[in-house]
Amino acid sequence: MSAASKDSTSLAGPLYAAGAYLCWGLFPLYWKPLHAIPALEILCHRVVWSALFVALALLVSKGYAPLRAALDDPRRIMIFAVSSLMLSLNWTLYIWAVNSGNVVEASLGYFINPLVNVLLGRLVLGERLTRIQAISVGLAFAGVAWMTVSLGVLPWIALLLAASFGFYGLLRKKAPLPSLQGLALETFLMFPLAAGFLLWKGIDGSGHFGHLPVALDAMLVGAGVVTAVPLLLFASGARRLTLTTLGLIQYISPTMQLLLGVLLYNEAFGSERLTGFAFIWAGLMLYSGSSLLAYLRKARRT
Repeated sequence: MSAASKDSTSLAGPLYAAGAYLCWGLFPLYWKPLHAIPALEILCHRVVWSALFVALALLVSKGYAPLRAALDDPRRIMIFAVSSLMLSLNWTLYIWAVNSGNVVEASLGYFINPLVNVLLGRLVLGERLTRIQAISVGLAFAGVAWMTVSLGVLPWIALLLAASFGFYGLLRKKAPLPSLQGLALETFLMFPLAAGFLLWKGIDGSGHFGHLPVALDAMLVGAGVVTAVPLLLFASGARRLTLTTLGLIQYISPTMQLLLGVLLYNEAFGSERLTGFAFIWAGLMLYSGSSLLAYLRKARRT
């Protein structure tokens, strides 16, 4: 392989992963214009159009064999049914958070998600925590506790976003499927309920689709594309990168969401919230730094 070809291969993974996280980081810009539509209705459009988009992608790529195998496994279908529920909860809450002026707190949920994953590994899978992991989780807990006491309210949006996505990832580990096929199965399982809800809303006249400016109707249809494309980019990047590298790149998304919340949407970010975030950032730096050092030591040995 030529040097140019090697450089191209080595750049592809980070570019794909960064593209995925950039898309996710820009999501508030996509959902904000739809703020007049209830989050549940937006979710149903997201599910329906995502299902149609991934069905087309499966036909074009002829990648339906793993999906067909999964459909023959009742246990896997059950796990994906629960993971679909977790994903629906996460999507609905995130859309509602953005459109109710809680972008900053939503970003917090995705900052603490890696540490929630570590905690779930300990509580659910019985994995042992290293000393650094335990300190990192403790710092995140201290940050959440500080914001709860200083602001007088538990940051429940962030905690529920982190927990729902953490359990979603845990379930997907128990029934792995490639990204496209996994999204297809999840959206296909949700499709009957989502399509039924939209049909009911259309019949009783309370649905928004078709009664909006053309641009907003197009955004509801486009929700399927903006859901699937980052996932496909992520899958392409994840195949080419170590988990350590992927773990460092993932902070692009919540950082962009935080900046959008503070700088564009003028959400509050006073000293109390800043202090809580600082505890969490310290835990993330410690956790990410230790993961990076462990990876570098392993790379030297090999």
